[in-house]
Amino acid sequence: MSGQPLYILLLNIHGLVRGRHLELGRDADTGGQTKYVLELAQALSRHPEVKRVDLMTRLLADPQLSADYGQPREALNEKATIARISCGILEYLPKEELWDYLDNFADNAIAYLREQGELPDVIHSHYADAGYVGARLSHQLEIPLIHTGHSLGRSKRKRLLASGVNRETIERRYNMTRRINAEEETLSSAQKVITSTHQEINEQYAQYDYYDPKQMCVIPPGTDMAQFYPPLGNEWESPVFQTLTRFLQNPRKPMLLALSRLDQRKNIPTLIEAFGQSPQLQERANLVIVAGLREDARDLDDNAQSALVEILFALDRYDLYGKVAYPKGFPGEDISVIYRLAALSGGAFVNPALTEPFGLTLIEAAASALPIVATQDGGPVDIVKNCQNGYLIDPLDPQDIADTLLKLLSDPQQWQTFAQNGTQRVKRRYTWESHVESYLTMLRPIVEKTEKRPALNRQRRPILYQSGAIVSSLDQNLLGDRDSLQALVQRLQEHQKDVSFCVATGRSLNSALKVLRQYNIPQPDVLITSMGTEIYYAAELTPDKAWTNHINYLWSRPRLVALLANIPGLALQPQKQQSAYKISYFYDPALAPTVEEIRRLLLQNEQTVNSIFSFGQFLDILPVRASKGYAVRWFAQQQDIPLERILTAGGSGGDEDMMTGNTLSVVVANRHSEELANISLVEPIYFSEKQFAAGILDGLEHYDFFRLCQEG
Repeated sequence: MSGQPLYILLLNIHGLVRGRHLELGRDADTGGQTKYVLELAQALSRHPEVKRVDLMTRLLADPQLSADYGQPREALNEKATIARISCGILEYLPKEELWDYLDNFADNAIAYLREQGELPDVIHSHYADAGYVGARLSHQLEIPLIHTGHSLGRSKRKRLLASGVNRETIERRYNMTRRINAEEETLSSAQKVITSTHQEINEQYAQYDYYDPKQMCVIPPGTDMAQFYPPLGNEWESPVFQTLTRFLQNPRKPMLLALSRLDQRKNIPTLIEAFGQSPQLQERANLVIVAGLREDARDLDDNAQSALVEILFALDRYDLYGKVAYPKGFPGEDISVIYRLAALSGGAFVNPALTEPFGLTLIEAAASALPIVATQDGGPVDIVKNCQNGYLIDPLDPQDIADTLLKLLSDPQQWQTFAQNGTQRVKRRYTWESHVESYLTMLRPIVEKTEKRPALNRQRRPILYQSGAIVSSLDQNLLGDRDSLQALVQRLQEHQKDVSFCVATGRSLNSALKVLRQYNIPQPDVLITSMGTEIYYAAELTPDKAWTNHINYLWSRPRLVALLANIPGLALQPQKQQSAYKISYFYDPALAPTVEEIRRLLLQNEQTVNSIFSFGQFLDILPVRASKGYAVRWFAQQQDIPLERILTAGGSGGDEDMMTGNTLSVVVANRHSEELANISLVEPIYFSEKQFAAGILDGLEHYDFFRLCQEG
């Protein structure tokens, strides 16, 4: 490889991330993914062709957590840093409840990157929430996006439905529609998707509308060979072993080790059933279950509590006291000792999960000379094939699990062969060094074909224009009540030296100007037209040509028109409503497919676009980098106005993305139907009880906006 050393940004938004003493298993969000991303950052930073790695996560200030998670920056080494970014709320929330705060995270992340004076060469997002943010960073900053899903919403929804959970419960508990939509958007935006196994590609990603096999790249994770290695013989004297002896009558019997977070999908009760129904297995071995990390079971979330109760009930049902150890958990640095103890005892590592996307614990066990017995669903298939260090089992068949474990324990020669194979082949296939080499080989051509961006100025420029801005849509907000409109115009004129006035509309430039003159609305400082695809600056209505070049990315107007030509219920609007970067349709809900189905059609045909539905009857197709929200952020950056000093006012679905994130926003009372109802609980969005321009005036009063701008 050649070229300049790379600056890589890793996005991992949920879970508890810190450089030392990872709280793995504390909850469902702090597991293998957290460990993977941290070790990836450290491994990348050790490579000479990487000059810098930022692992970006959320900033937390929660009395239930360590103060470590409230530090804005944490150095991992001289080249790698954890950067913690506010998402608008400092309380720790599970990933399913983060969706309303991701736009704030994205705005703050962009501010962080711009203020430091250097942009990354590539963004690598992890999981759906980071993919949502990564797509926005990629489109606004023109930086290529790489993505790793870790687990996928469509697969999870299928498993939940199969287990008997109804659709309404799945949606309420997991926000599944938002997750799957984010995954589709991420797939359509990412240059490459990194998976751990071929099974992920063939059985999981293939379920998605925007599925492109050429986009996929299999690079298995690595393991830290300095931490995970065969037993030394002194592990019997370790504090870890002393903890286990409190549970076991004969603690030096072979250990069958199960290590996972508390999650029903990990299927630990079935393993206990296999052990409990086999007197021979109980005679030959002990069962050691390390499930999560807990201090007080009452503090666990409902799902983890349910999983723990199932485990305890299963232990009690088979009266396995003295034969099973189930400690509250161990700190991360002690986990390697548990593997070595199990190997020293002549035991096995058991993964009975219903499905396992990869299985980091399996390669950790292999590196520790511990044979594995693992589910035949997912990543273990590849690991056992590559390492030849164990057996696969049917996770739903307790008899198969028991028979396979007995077969392994009854054949010392085979056990030894598996142990040796594991340690030798993990070094060849599953080290971080090999992972990073493959990773950078994949990355370099993507970075080299991306146009290099100029270095950013670390210092903020002096305010060249106003210190704040008011951005309003046109038809739903400014029109409809001339008295309140006149009052708003007067307030704008009083503060025109301090605050820019911007109109963002779906109308064309000529149509917008005609309406402005008809209603005696002063010409705005900035006019965003055609649903955010065009930006004009006063007083001469100078078009922003850089914006036009920016949004041209992946745009194919003829192809899109052809794809949608024969869709029932869709009719092209008159030519005057069309533009080079906006295709506008009348939408008849009685005849047309749902908007979601139209979006799926476009994704299936590899069309990466923004589709915006508004007023219950209009559908606009735009370039993926274009929208009112993207345009507002573009002009805010050009005029050096912080998003926190921009008030946006809207009333239809086409206004939504300019109102989320760090802008201050007001929704007028005459909003169209319930198109903006889904953002009603998002802060700081104010739902006025007044209509039209009176609603905007109410919002200005609510935020005390003019004083805020004068102070800023």
